[in-house]
Amino acid sequence: MTFAFVSNYINHHQLPLCEAFYRRLGKGFVFIQTMPMEAERVEMGWSVDVDEIPYVMCLYRDEYECLKRIMESDVVLFGWTGREDIVTPRLRSGKTTLRVSERLYREGQWKAVSPRGLMAKYREHIRYRGQNICMLCAGAYTASDFHLIGAYPGKLFKWGYFTELRTYDDGTFAAMKTKEGPLQIVWAGRFIPLKHPEYAVRLGRTLRKKGYAYRMHMLGSGELEEAIKEEVEREGLSDDFVFYGYTRPDEVRDVMEKCHIHLFTSNYLEGWGAVVNEGMNSGCVEVVDARVGAAPYLIRHGENGLLYPGGRYEKMEALVLDLFENWEERRGMGRVAYETIRDVWNAERAAAALLRFVEGMRQGRLCPEEEGPLSEAPIIRPGKYPPADVSRGR
Repeated sequence: MTFAFVSNYINHHQLPLCEAFYRRLGKGFVFIQTMPMEAERVEMGWSVDVDEIPYVMCLYRDEYECLKRIMESDVVLFGWTGREDIVTPRLRSGKTTLRVSERLYREGQWKAVSPRGLMAKYREHIRYRGQNICMLCAGAYTASDFHLIGAYPGKLFKWGYFTELRTYDDGTFAAMKTKEGPLQIVWAGRFIPLKHPEYAVRLGRTLRKKGYAYRMHMLGSGELEEAIKEEVEREGLSDDFVFYGYTRPDEVRDVMEKCHIHLFTSNYLEGWGAVVNEGMNSGCVEVVDARVGAAPYLIRHGENGLLYPGGRYEKMEALVLDLFENWEERRGMGRVAYETIRDVWNAERAAAALLRFVEGMRQGRLCPEEEGPLSEAPIIRPGKYPPADVSRGR
């Protein structure tokens, strides 16, 4: 089988999956990068040397060979390319093709009523509803958006991002999560409004008032960083907070391994949220806004993590206070979170599932997985709490 994955650029979120494909397909697999990475992402430590990766082709260096590979491959998976002109000929060919997408209408499904927007969606998606094309939903609310416009009926499947998998034996895991001294909390992301870094400061203030010992690890940078630091100092919390600035992905994981709780406070604009994968893989107890795309797929509330209603700081705070008050009873969620990533939501599992799935597609059959990647994507209405998939399990 020849397989091409076409997307804007390769990064540490795509590498584990691509490596898994390459191990299985060898020279039959290519990743076609359509554009160089933005400077901001490079500063964040996301860049990789594409010249050192044997399966990467760059559209902006050799467009002819890349377009040839797109048209001739047995299977093509399109992510966001910024070049619909290279996608359309493949879609029209009738060959086995998949698309992967985050939400269409992050800011509200009311946007679906726009005639101009709907026409664009018709050209990109709806008109192919009867062809051999499936949509991989990188976020639990993506299926709802495509269902709303009538695209890919019966062909919407769970997908996501698959970060580096770290595995631990029982002794190592137990040593990582030993509680000697304060509970360690990690918050990781860009310091921008949609990610609500100020929630960590509000929480720190409450924990201090209640006399709980904690350490808050803040990884990342951005427009709100200085304001957050000033607020921490003003509140007298400097001894409880550690600021790291932009941190390489592997170093973020090193910090997470030493932490007990991971806060992920982004709002509905967070399409997936790969740090949720990383926190779970690191054995943290996740506390996550339910509107985050990854949350309903990865987290079973009260079993392998905790979800709070969108934007409700007081609900998030109550969950964290409960963790502090009942840590010995709640800490096991971190272990189950780790097992969820180790056993289900990882690149090896996703690559194997996708290759099985496309073999069926090529024979005219859709054979979804029972759980995890490539299982059927339920239609979860944005804003619904708890998300429907929480009660359905993995």
